[in-house]
Amino acid sequence: MKALLSLLTLTLPFLSFSQTKNLRFEKQLIAYESYESVGILDVDKDGHLDLVSGSYWYKGPEFLDRQLIGQVKRFGEYYEDFATIPMDVNGDGNMDFITGGWFEGKLIWKENPGKNGEWKEHLIAETGNIETIRAWDLDGDGTLEIVPNTPRKPLVFYKWVGPNQFEKYEVFETQGHGLGFGDINGDGWGDLISSMGWYEAPADLRYGEWVFHPMDGFQDLSIPIIVTDLNGDGKNDLILGNGHDYGLFWMEQIEREGRIDFIKHDIDPYHSQYHTLEWVDLDGDGQNELITGKRYRAHNGKDPGGKDEVGLYYFKWDGKSFVKNVISYGPFGEGKGSGIYFEVKDLNRDGKLDIAVAGKDGLAVFFQR
Repeated sequence: MKALLSLLTLTLPFLSFSQTKNLRFEKQLIAYESYESVGILDVDKDGHLDLVSGSYWYKGPEFLDRQLIGQVKRFGEYYEDFATIPMDVNGDGNMDFITGGWFEGKLIWKENPGKNGEWKEHLIAETGNIETIRAWDLDGDGTLEIVPNTPRKPLVFYKWVGPNQFEKYEVFETQGHGLGFGDINGDGWGDLISSMGWYEAPADLRYGEWVFHPMDGFQDLSIPIIVTDLNGDGKNDLILGNGHDYGLFWMEQIEREGRIDFIKHDIDPYHSQYHTLEWVDLDGDGQNELITGKRYRAHNGKDPGGKDEVGLYYFKWDGKSFVKNVISYGPFGEGKGSGIYFEVKDLNRDGKLDIAVAGKDGLAVFFQR
């Protein structure tokens, strides 16, 4: 039975803002190319993590040497490379990656040749316009499922079932801009969510029926949408960004008249194009931080706030609200935005998490010092 989520909006005091005090980052500019995605994987199996972005991979831990993967098609200001998901697709022990794009509408994987040389491209599916892609272990079997965000197209996932093989499963007939995964109703199964609403998972994800619960008032949400219990009340809340407008906020889950409801709280209403988010324990205190920033020229400068200065931030949850800390901020060439897909890992093996981030404003690593 479909349930309608009504959204309550309360005007609450905004969070506090501060410069980074507890954490310090050192920026290393890697490349001026304007690819919007970067993945982290050990390409050459030397024990060091490398960067993969667009047409190149960059050898770690210095990232000064790069090798051509293969030319990525360009459409105006965009490259057809909207995600970089590491996966050994053919089972040969070398890490490949999964990507895709808006203009050709193809979900593909690129084969790591195990030596220098171009990477062969393989088609997984023709999906329609891909905003970006995420991978989650939807069924809990230890293997990631591939979930492309294709606004106004069917919501489907692709399950890796063996070397070079994926099976397609449809969740719902359509989806919106934005994509998240987590247990919203507390039944032990991870649900999916887009800007249109959330999709309640059955016990059997492949053959059971997903139940759609519509939400009103959202358009172009972030990818991912974070599902987590922020206030410790046992109910999972949502962390959302506006991908093409101003605003970053969290939705507190409550029960209202026997159904799931949400109360909206602002995190940062002052910056726009919060298109991608990461939720990780950045400072090692056992509590996750929110890492995000402004996507530079998401719609070629035509979004609200599209020509504002760019920045990269982490937000510290204090139990009641978020505290904003600046990692990088300023005009183009000085500040750094967060692109469409980025990763956070310990790149130099010093025990601290670092941030690799791409975008139309270049590729950079922020080493935590």
